[in-house]
Amino acid sequence: MSPADDHPRPMLQGAITALVTPFTPAGELDEPAFRRLVEFQCASGIDGLVPCGTTGESPTLSENERDRLVAASVEIADRRLGGKRPAVIAGTGTNDTAASIRLTKRAAQLGADAALIVAPYYNKPDGRMMEAHFRAVADDGGLPVVVYNVPGRTGSNIDADVFLRMAEHPRIVAVKEASANLDQIARICREVPGDVAVLSGDDAWTLAVLAMGGHGVISVCSNEIPAEMVALCAAARAGDFAEALRIHDRFLPLFQGNFKGGPNPVPVKAAMQLMGLLETDTLRQPLLPLEEKARAGMSAILREVGLVDAAGVVIGEAGRYTAAAAGAVA
Repeated sequence: MSPADDHPRPMLQGAITALVTPFTPAGELDEPAFRRLVEFQCASGIDGLVPCGTTGESPTLSENERDRLVAASVEIADRRLGGKRPAVIAGTGTNDTAASIRLTKRAAQLGADAALIVAPYYNKPDGRMMEAHFRAVADDGGLPVVVYNVPGRTGSNIDADVFLRMAEHPRIVAVKEASANLDQIARICREVPGDVAVLSGDDAWTLAVLAMGGHGVISVCSNEIPAEMVALCAAARAGDFAEALRIHDRFLPLFQGNFKGGPNPVPVKAAMQLMGLLETDTLRQPLLPLEEKARAGMSAILREVGLVDAAGVVIGEAGRYTAAAAGAVA
């Protein structure tokens, strides 16, 4: 890594949305729908945006589609300069170090603030190999790196010793921890350098991570409730854990429901269609939409947490946004 670094070391915190990628019924990228989603996020005060992550179906996106999603996120985020500008963290990690570096360099050219780099999947590198992979991307990718640990997807865990060594690298700025290993996360929170962020990778664990000294969440649920996830994180970081717990308790069924009936992002796309945030919940195969029984269960959850009324009318921030968007289109 050269001594000169055009990308300062950001302190990432708060609610950061792992954005879904909308598709048309024919399976093409629906860029206008994606732009509307990012506008909704920014209007809700979101702290950060992650295009092209797991929730965005990154394995089935072409490089051209990745470019369009990252560029759109940066463009819309930049319009928020008069208020709070969300950080754009592009998902550029693969199980190929050279490809990850290439995608990260491209995201840097498009104006991203950081890169989300998933632990290499399928080829199952050990700790030494894992550390070399992340250091190579941090050295040569041209962006600050958020390490993404999600053993349930990758088949490999980045243990605390390995991450804490990586955290000494000047361009490794955060970890998205989705290991569901409380001991591991607690140790990282205790021992990580003060300018490196610990971000929950599971919505249901957000409050616990914040209580242990973590900094926020890269959230699936904030596709549906961005303002509420911002409020949860802000309350906890201000020391108002009673308010943070109130929000957590209210939306816990949704946190859990987003992972029932199918792998992420199958349930969240169904919920967003039910809420009017997406016109269709189309996914790219091998993923398929929720079956009807699971869709009915998601609809019941949306009613339970107060996002949809008994008649199916969307209420709250999402309801106001979708109504305003419909009026603008009309």
